[in-house]
Amino acid sequence: MKSITALALLLSTAALHAEKDGRPNILFLFSDDHALRSISSYGGDLKTVAPTPNIDRIAKEGAIFKNSFCANSICGPSRACILTGKHSHKNGFTHNGGKGLDQSQWTVAKALHKSGYTTAVIGKWHLQTNPVGFDHWEILPGQGNYYNPDFKQMNGKVKRFPGYATDITTDKAIAWLDKRDQSKPFFLMCQHKAPHRTFSPALRHLDAFKGVQIPEPASLFDDYKNRSKTLAKNEMEIDRHFHWSYDAKLRKDERPGVKLPGPDGYGTPEYKRMTPDQRKQWDAHYGPLNQAFLKDFKAGKLSHKDIVRWKYQRYMHNYLATVKAVDEGVGRMLKYLDDNGLTENTIVIYSSDQGFYTGEHGWYDKRWMFEQSMKMPFLIRWPGKVTAGSKPEAMIQNIDYAPTFMEVAGLKAPAEVQGESMLPVLTGAKKQHHESLYYAYYERGVHSVPQHFGVRTATHKLMYFPVTDEWNMFDLEKDPDEMKDVYGNPEYAAVRQELRAEYDRIRKKYDAPDYSSHIPGFKKREK
Repeated sequence: MKSITALALLLSTAALHAEKDGRPNILFLFSDDHALRSISSYGGDLKTVAPTPNIDRIAKEGAIFKNSFCANSICGPSRACILTGKHSHKNGFTHNGGKGLDQSQWTVAKALHKSGYTTAVIGKWHLQTNPVGFDHWEILPGQGNYYNPDFKQMNGKVKRFPGYATDITTDKAIAWLDKRDQSKPFFLMCQHKAPHRTFSPALRHLDAFKGVQIPEPASLFDDYKNRSKTLAKNEMEIDRHFHWSYDAKLRKDERPGVKLPGPDGYGTPEYKRMTPDQRKQWDAHYGPLNQAFLKDFKAGKLSHKDIVRWKYQRYMHNYLATVKAVDEGVGRMLKYLDDNGLTENTIVIYSSDQGFYTGEHGWYDKRWMFEQSMKMPFLIRWPGKVTAGSKPEAMIQNIDYAPTFMEVAGLKAPAEVQGESMLPVLTGAKKQHHESLYYAYYERGVHSVPQHFGVRTATHKLMYFPVTDEWNMFDLEKDPDEMKDVYGNPEYAAVRQELRAEYDRIRKKYDAPDYSSHIPGFKKREK
């Protein structure tokens, strides 16, 4: 009897503390490489063929930002921008690899934890150094795997878990919510590997898009003319670079310039991790598809464009199937909040580290400052604060997340933080946020995407390629697909002058380094 009374007292005390604190919980649902096109609440041509009802629920009950952008379209750097509220050159994580994120610097996780939040990060981390500022963490080593993934534990050990990574990440997030210190508000970062390559669907979703013809983007066969000469040198094309040729026998059937699909759908890294039963189901699905393709290929029935279109359909079926699992995971998290009385005082955010190319410009990766990879999803629900169904036009950037989390928690971000709190936009007090956004891509060599930098306004975009000393400018209203550079067009002389001045201003504002500091052999040029 005494133990029951003590338990009741403990629970009532915890509830009193939580009520006294009053600050909202923050549930940050995050994915990797999620294209806006593949989220149905963003509209577009995939809305009916690949709906995302659970992510859409956040938009319906909250807000969806169509002008949400990253500062550096690559996995690790984008995550560093989110945690630190600073551009890559300031937080020190400019590209994947290297020494990893310097955890001695200020991060929003450490600040929230210090202020009384209980904190956790579960899933993909990709910052190399171990998480700091979290009561609990379980992370995927490196990029992680879809099938039977390994998770690094807080004790330093790595443990393998049977099943599918997206499901397991959600399981672990819910398990932590169950056992967390309920006397404190929580900050939970639930971060998925999907839909990052190898785009390996869960077994239950292998046939999710069977017989579905995915619409092709208008620029699938982009010739890269009328823009920087660096575009044509890329190595991220569905045509020339996207293939599954890991099988020696299959490679014998390839003809020059044509990469064929391999037996396991994408590649051996996931296939080798599978159990015999998983592999059996995988082969039963992909085997007949590959054989049908090879039959037509060997018979000479397929033109070059036919092959590209076939690879595009395979890619999109797999990509969208991994998204489907993420959407299901989001649904499970929302249901947990509902079932446990947490919905009203929990801010729910869905985002991704950057966008992704789903065939636009013939591509399948990210990195470039073009819209599909610079844009990143941002949907937020906050009952009583964010108007349900709202669609703010304001431009926001991932460096803004940290100061926003700080303000909603009643805290002030330090002066070193370069982002600005979005709270006035979220509550409807302001319609505009940034007048322009700065972008910087530092990685060298990967996919042959050159270092480039730029500024984006509501209507135009300016890009600079230091190594080739090229400027590109795009009219986003007249040319939303960014197919023609207008930098040298006399009709845009005034706009060009304004954008050059804004580019210089914003680089000075953020204290951006000179190009010679990160481009070997670069010599400073006169303006």
